[in-house]
Amino acid sequence: MVVQRTSTMPVSRDLPAMELGHAPSSRIPDPPVLAVYQRLVDQFTRERVAWCYWKSSRRVAEGLAGQSDLDILVATESWHAARRVLLACGFRMFIAVGSRADLSVECYLTYDEASGKIAQVDLHTRLMLGSALLKTHRLPWEKSLIRRAVANNGAGIPILDAASEAVLLVIRASLELRWADPVAARHWHAVTQKFALDRALLARRTDLEALRRRASELLDEHTAKLVVEAWLDQRPLHSQGNLRRGLRRALARFRVTGAAEAWLRGTWRGIQASAGFVNAHSLHWPRPWSRRVAGGGIVVAVIAVDGAGKSTLVRGLQDWLAGVVDVLPLYFGTGDGRPTWFLAPFKLLVPLVSKLLPTKPQGSSHGTVTDAKPSFVYSLLLTLWASAVALEKRTKLRSAHRAACRGMLVITDRFPQDETAQFNDGPLLSRLNGVPRWLRAFEASAYALARELRPDLVIKLIASPELIASREPTMDHAVIQSRTEALDQLRLGGAPITLIPASLPAAAVLYSAKTAIWRAL
Repeated sequence: MVVQRTSTMPVSRDLPAMELGHAPSSRIPDPPVLAVYQRLVDQFTRERVAWCYWKSSRRVAEGLAGQSDLDILVATESWHAARRVLLACGFRMFIAVGSRADLSVECYLTYDEASGKIAQVDLHTRLMLGSALLKTHRLPWEKSLIRRAVANNGAGIPILDAASEAVLLVIRASLELRWADPVAARHWHAVTQKFALDRALLARRTDLEALRRRASELLDEHTAKLVVEAWLDQRPLHSQGNLRRGLRRALARFRVTGAAEAWLRGTWRGIQASAGFVNAHSLHWPRPWSRRVAGGGIVVAVIAVDGAGKSTLVRGLQDWLAGVVDVLPLYFGTGDGRPTWFLAPFKLLVPLVSKLLPTKPQGSSHGTVTDAKPSFVYSLLLTLWASAVALEKRTKLRSAHRAACRGMLVITDRFPQDETAQFNDGPLLSRLNGVPRWLRAFEASAYALARELRPDLVIKLIASPELIASREPTMDHAVIQSRTEALDQLRLGGAPITLIPASLPAAAVLYSAKTAIWRAL
């Protein structure tokens, strides 16, 4: 067993707040560059990697601050060096699946502990453009773009020169902004607004003659004229039909898929994206839909006595990882969490049963607890309940195991255990007499499976009985005492454990959990 003490959260230095009445010409300061990105840029320079950031120069500061992903384009001769540097700087490869899969893009993520943010680098080995679901054109301009790149004023990251960026912006708007693309259609206002802002800022530093020359170099004279005319036109780029038709003809030689194939593959990817959305928000099947951990995921169990802040921490971890890696949330308790379909009917009857049985026998945690032995009705209902709970635990344990093997990150609220009867998530039939042996064996098999499929990391929130009593006033004080003591002894089969004091501020608890999870990946 490995027990790790929590680290303390670093103190962040907030940027000065903008005062009301700032002059319109005042420039909002760029957010600070993440330390891991600064190391990456410096190491790329030392290794002489040929690369540049090729998306909007307006958003490069956001990317370097960890507010969005950082799209970099790397020359063919620097592919291996770039991968080596990324791994040396602590980045790890994550594999896109389903509708996000793209052979020309490799995703690298790391956790910047100083800021508590996840840094994401999308390494583009080829310049592929198209819709959000399918890239249909490969433009062989990588070396030309990288050779003309200029250093920005921030971390020294090379960005596209203004003329090259303007040409790519016109092409991207024509290829990406289509109502037929369900992803673009769903976020139409935000996507079109993004292109409009990029164009407005870029227009201030783009020389029309330089734009014409650059478009002629990359395309041809006729298409270059269309690009310049579209740049001067006040209408949005995606609404200029003459431009779209001209670019479609000029870029036809760069297509990697025919029109029919593109429609079929795009439709299939749209179905995959929709299925992934439904799975992520409703079904929670153990199948990755967006991005998985290379080499396999892990199962993280968060355990604590009721009232220690366990559910709040689990929600924070899920929000932190949303959109970064596929996460399977599992709830192993019997409270307010999401049950399986066969346990849900039993949970609907709990309020009614609680009214019919106002007192509970010894061993219960909430409500009026007495020393009386369980009645026949209570024993019968508990037997049915325990059997359904055991079946649910077995089902969810197998789902967690399969999800981790498929590269997902599984975060569980509680975890089954039979080490002590004094703690939650243990066998229930041990409280009753006269239960058939085969039924006890059925329940025990679920907890035996939990020992075999133990979590890869256990985050244990440690709280004093006084803290629990203040947060859970209806919980029996004797039960609080016994469960806090039992939690200290709980080992979950020798799984690695990180201890975090529940008395810390919620932000500090979440930061410590993030750090422990990323180190375990």
